[in-house]
Amino acid sequence: MATWVLLRGLVRESRHWEGFPDALRAARPLDNVVTVDLPGNGSLHHKKSPTRIGGFVLALREELNRQGLQPPFQVLALSLGAMTAISWMSTFPEEVERAVLLNTSVSRFSKFFERLRPENYRAIVRGLFTSDRLKRERIILEITVNNLAASDREVIAQRWAGFAASAGVSRMNSVRQLWAAARFKAPASLPDGLPVLVLNGGRDRLVSPACSQALATGWGLPLRRESGAGHDLTLDAGGWVIEQINDWLTP
Repeated sequence: MATWVLLRGLVRESRHWEGFPDALRAARPLDNVVTVDLPGNGSLHHKKSPTRIGGFVLALREELNRQGLQPPFQVLALSLGAMTAISWMSTFPEEVERAVLLNTSVSRFSKFFERLRPENYRAIVRGLFTSDRLKRERIILEITVNNLAASDREVIAQRWAGFAASAGVSRMNSVRQLWAAARFKAPASLPDGLPVLVLNGGRDRLVSPACSQALATGWGLPLRRESGAGHDLTLDAGGWVIEQINDWLTP
């Protein structure tokens, strides 16, 4: 039985996966699927977020060990979570059996204005400094989701505002996570023989889709793109993500 570790992105936690983990479990009933929060988020919101991606890796390994989970793992990771996965598999390659990277970017292959599109700077600052939790979640969903109806986004925003009320990410941890992501520089190559799939939303309005293309080209990885999806790929096109994983794993 394989164990899938799901890692979310910037200022997000396990509950933000919504129904995707259950859908993955249903599609791969022989596998174990676990979601893990990174320091500063969700169940670990009281902890200080590292300012380097390597710090997230160390914390992740400690948390998995605390839960009694042993490598090797299969990893599915989004955005900042995918940067953590890249650092993890590069530093401890024996612990990662394979990885699926969603809508991520690295400074080695992409410019800063591609990694965080300038047209979103104002909205990000507004979201970071507003005390209105519902307004913040509406802003995030407006930037990261394309395929959900406005009414569905509102229901999710209400629910996510509740997450923030119970385990909100502090402003300082938000800044620390942004800083860790901005300064992350991936290795020139990945460990030989480690299978990695890159998935991308073609209408990602937070991170340019060119970043996934550059990463895949630079490392010689397969890239699959859902043309209409945004940054929150599993929320926008979760079924498509699972289809790509199953197809990739089929001999």
